[in-house]
Amino acid sequence: MATFTPYANEADVLEIGGLTLENRLDRVSIYGNLDLTRDQPGLTAALALQAALNQIVAALQASELPAQLASPSISETDNPF
Repeated sequence: MATFTPYANEADVLEIGGLTLENRLDRVSIYGNLDLTRDQPGLTAALALQAALNQIVAALQASELPAQLASPSISETDNPF
């Protein structure tokens, strides 16, 4: 599996089939589609997904977590055009 350390940076992306795991400092975004077929490629994909989710859970369990993340502040700027 490619190097992917959950919550470590704003750059890492892990792709498993058509599923993408995108690293952020405060979240890991997961999107796309992944078919876990009943064959060797399906098993390989399932094990990769399991390993990634296990890393995410371990990182969360090892941290002091807030009850909930604060909503990001959104500000408006004038259109420069």
